[in-house]
Amino acid sequence: MEIISKIILPLFVVIIIFYGVKSKINVYDVFLEGAKDGLITVFNIFPSIIAMIFAINIFLDSNVLGFLISKLNNFLGGVSLPLEIIPMAILRPISGTASLAIMNDIFKVFGPDSYIGRLASILQGCTDTTVYVIALYFGSIKITKIRHALWGGLFADLVGIVAALILTYLFFG
Repeated sequence: MEIISKIILPLFVVIIIFYGVKSKINVYDVFLEGAKDGLITVFNIFPSIIAMIFAINIFLDSNVLGFLISKLNNFLGGVSLPLEIIPMAILRPISGTASLAIMNDIFKVFGPDSYIGRLASILQGCTDTTVYVIALYFGSIKITKIRHALWGGLFADLVGIVAALILTYLFFG
């Protein structure tokens, strides 16, 4: 399996080049045009990414997260939800990198095979970075009115969080 994983990508490139030459396509010029289009795309989405990073840093530095955790702790007192997972559940729709960092900390403290480690892993797979997706994809094609996309995405994340809790409890609880 290790040999296949090392040769699959170069083999794929060789097949594309061979097909292009066989079809009488100037593969190098097409590659350069694709690279140029890629740079144009990066240039178009760059402002959206900068704005999103700026907003995430303001959110994290404002200590709103600590306030939300304290309020949710009072609300979720009767549920057997580990408190260490709440920051990840809150940040996952906003920032994939922040939620990965929290998950990494959970792994370091509790281990990946612990109940909370498995919950963090399942939560990571059941949810998406909704705010990032909306900022990146809608921003790249200049859509300014997102209508119900944000609320639909956040609702899907909430369903994913509940599903992660249920699945972890059923399989590992």
